[in-house]
Amino acid sequence: MQPETLSFFEKVYEVAKKIPYGKVTSYGAIAKYLGAGKSARIVGYAMNGSHGKDVPAHRVVNRKGLLTGKHHFEGTNLMQQLLESEGIEVVDHQIQNLEAVYWDPVKDL
Repeated sequence: MQPETLSFFEKVYEVAKKIPYGKVTSYGAIAKYLGAGKSARIVGYAMNGSHGKDVPAHRVVNRKGLLTGKHHFEGTNLMQQLLESEGIEVVDHQIQNLEAVYWDPVKDL
């Protein structure tokens, strides 16, 4: 990987670590906050590579609240279980009342 990509991943991790307990954000919101609005997929790649880095990757979902990264977690429903343990309701792999639990780094940081 290129050094620029690695440093972008580190910036993604810094933002993800600021997502409050019981809140979620989207890949696109992190990309937009970092001034790379069209890089939501790269944020997803960063989340996939975040294992062992103390990053709350389970709090990053797609813009519709779908747990699109769930297959990157160990176990069948680990991502959902982690969210539910924080009081977030998940039905059919989608966060319910997304607006109520959504954290926007552009507005909140």
